[in-house]
Amino acid sequence: MKDCNMRIVFMGTPEFAVPCLDILLKNAYDIVGVVTAPDKAAGRGQLLQSSPVKQYALEHGLNILQPERLKGEKFIEELKSLNADLQIVVAFRMLPEAVWNLPSQGTYNLHASLLPKYRGAAPINWAVINGEKESGVTTFKLKHEIDTGNILMNDKVSLTEETTAGELYDILMHKGAELLLKTVKKIEESMLTHEPLSFITQKDYEACHAPKIFKETCRINWNKTVEEIYNLVRGLSPYPAAFTELLQEDKCFGLKIFSGTKEITNNSEPNGSLITDNKTFLKIKCSKGYFAITELQLQGKKRMKVAEFLRGFTIKSNANVI
Repeated sequence: MKDCNMRIVFMGTPEFAVPCLDILLKNAYDIVGVVTAPDKAAGRGQLLQSSPVKQYALEHGLNILQPERLKGEKFIEELKSLNADLQIVVAFRMLPEAVWNLPSQGTYNLHASLLPKYRGAAPINWAVINGEKESGVTTFKLKHEIDTGNILMNDKVSLTEETTAGELYDILMHKGAELLLKTVKKIEESMLTHEPLSFITQKDYEACHAPKIFKETCRINWNKTVEEIYNLVRGLSPYPAAFTELLQEDKCFGLKIFSGTKEITNNSEPNGSLITDNKTFLKIKCSKGYFAITELQLQGKKRMKVAEFLRGFTIKSNANVI
């Protein structure tokens, strides 16, 4: 253990948070508690499953707290008893003031965007969906309004036209851990300067919102431009994945689309029309061009390349997508 080491409570749930907890532990920080989501029933057998953060904490013998209610008196008392100097939050729930205002050094959050852009639950997805050329991670001190505390540090990454949300997630997961370690070291050394992050209105051009992704967010609107559809697909790949519905001979088939290419051209077919040789390619008419699918998943089937799909599914001449 380090000399004069701060006592840290770590809060997080998904895989994204695990490298952050890992890097703190490997650098000999005193993790006095790990707060994560309660176990949930999942799968066909509805067996209880632990979060990735809990699984890591169990493997390393860390003290684990799984509160149902963050405002619960029992949980608040447990936190107080840990006597933490600092709390770190990565991909966790919105905290009440009674929690984030508890430690003497405050509570600090790692967010997967370049704040003030992309506040909210799905910053990685929306950065790609909106065709951003850069993204990154930001550390900031928590205040009452969500994602509006003082900015501490950030780290930028460049995006290409091929970058998917899944790829950006992996990059920022590790970039975020490195940035968090730098932030904690500076907090420890009292060397941080805080840049106030005022609340940004929707009229501000930088106020890109990153709301939670719902099912209808993932439905492809084939009246949109090929550029918008291309970005939507890569911004939702591999999860939860963009989708459409194929109508053929009075039957409707759900299709998840994971990747494709864009063909920008003038064309006269109705939007949603299918063009295919039923062997190697399948493209769909949209505004200002065609979206050519390269990888997809038919409802109830496995994910596959388009040529494999066409070997088992024949597209009829009257088929279209909606």
